Amino acid sequence: MRVGVAVDLGTSGFRAQKVDLDRDEIKRTVITLRNPLPGANVMDHMDFAIHYGQDLAHGLSVNAVKNLLQALDVKTGELERISICGNPIQLSIFQGITIEDLAYAGERKKKKYHIEDQKRDARIVPSSEIPGLEEFECEVMVPPAIKHEVGADALALIVKSGMLDKDEISIATDYGTNAEMALKVGDVIYTGSAAAGPALEGQQIKHGNLASPFTISDIEFENGALRNYVLNEEMKSTPGDLVDPATGEILEEGQIKAKGITGTGVIALIEKALGKGLVELPKVKTPEGIIHLQDKILFSEHDLKEAGKAIGAIRAGHITLCATAGITMEDIETAYMAGAAGTYMDAAKAQKIGLIPYGTGRICQLGNTSLTVAKEILVSEDRLWELQDVANKIIGTHTMFATAPEFSDAYVLELAYWEEGMPMKMFRKYLKKKGLPALGDPIEKPIIEKRVERDIQVLGEEGLHVLERVGTYLSMVVEDCPECPKCIKVCPNDAISIDENNRVMISTDLCDGAHCQKCIRACPGDKFNWENLEVFENP
Repeated sequence: MRVGVAVDLGTSGFRAQKVDLDRDEIKRTVITLRNPLPGANVMDHMDFAIHYGQDLAHGLSVNAVKNLLQALDVKTGELERISICGNPIQLSIFQGITIEDLAYAGERKKKKYHIEDQKRDARIVPSSEIPGLEEFECEVMVPPAIKHEVGADALALIVKSGMLDKDEISIATDYGTNAEMALKVGDVIYTGSAAAGPALEGQQIKHGNLASPFTISDIEFENGALRNYVLNEEMKSTPGDLVDPATGEILEEGQIKAKGITGTGVIALIEKALGKGLVELPKVKTPEGIIHLQDKILFSEHDLKEAGKAIGAIRAGHITLCATAGITMEDIETAYMAGAAGTYMDAAKAQKIGLIPYGTGRICQLGNTSLTVAKEILVSEDRLWELQDVANKIIGTHTMFATAPEFSDAYVLELAYWEEGMPMKMFRKYLKKKGLPALGDPIEKPIIEKRVERDIQVLGEEGLHVLERVGTYLSMVVEDCPECPKCIKVCPNDAISIDENNRVMISTDLCDGAHCQKCIRACPGDKFNWENLEVFENP
């Protein structure tokens, strides 16, 4: 059997499939629940790579893929091709391409630091050209970016939505940690990427999880109680317990247990809780300020604020693209939803809380478009070059949300709404005052087209395998270690261990990276120096 592996290098986690190239059959699917780089979002990953070495970041990314290959049961001699897809930062780090042109916004800064834009066209390279993959002696296939800052994942989203073939105003969004979005108006595609954070994928929520078996993915109210809906081993929604949200009392046992809640479950919970008065922003209106779900899974006011930041970032992105295109939010006729969150999310509930423009009458849910395109180019080299042709023909303009005043103004209002309880009437008033597009009025019954049942539609005859831990580590020896274990004690995620030889091991998928660095500040005498870190392959 000729074997190929398709990989989606996602910001919140990697997803991979083993494919029989002769029969064009998916055999097995493996997903990780975290990205191997320290940090919770793409900005943290970029910061780590820039400040501590792109070689370190590259080593962690490649090691994670090698762990995926092992979990896929792929032997070194039988692997013929690997295809990858993802945003420009993840793809560049994996390939060993510098990301400095992505890290610095604005041409003046690039000129000041003598930074040149990297070429990110479609390509096929031998694995020997990618450090760490030499042993596999296979081809590595990489789809093109539209522009250097608009990556292959955005192209996959645009192509698989079908928006290029329709004469309507539409918006496509990959609902994830680094939320890519594309607005089509006439023949022009307006793109942007909102660092929404991982709350929509269940992370930075206390009991949150990436969409995986035994996680709560939806919520409904039944006579004042909460019905939990949980993903089973085949990633299908299954009725769980009926629970009193104020006390956690089980009123009726369901068919399945739960280990956490996905971002889609969080969205459903917020929408229902707002509608039933269980939440009145920014407060949870229970005696403890906590909503009880099944199996002792809790949702707090802190979780509400984290989710609000993510929701707000995505809506601010939509507002910004509309402002750039000179249209209102009401002008958008169709919205496309991609990614795990975009698949499992109840689209009607998502629209009610602002994740989809209020007035959009048609919503299509697409699944994981990045992994789909990775698989397509894996089995067809012609498809790779077709995508390059599409990328060349797209007339596009990219907005850097980090420097766009429209995004800044909109996001400040979002924070006031979600974290301070600004009334929606006042929110709308300030949008008008700032000259930003109006939100429009909520539509009663949008047409919802769910094109796939799961974000990864075909898992293969060998099924889905979940790597709870990515298995990537950074290591260093701390000279003259005071052996006080303060670094271990302050780590919020139990990511650090130290052996008898003072060798520090940091589990990179658990590490919060630049967002935290409590270990560095806790160490007496500044001996815990990240500059000395090296990739450790065999913990």
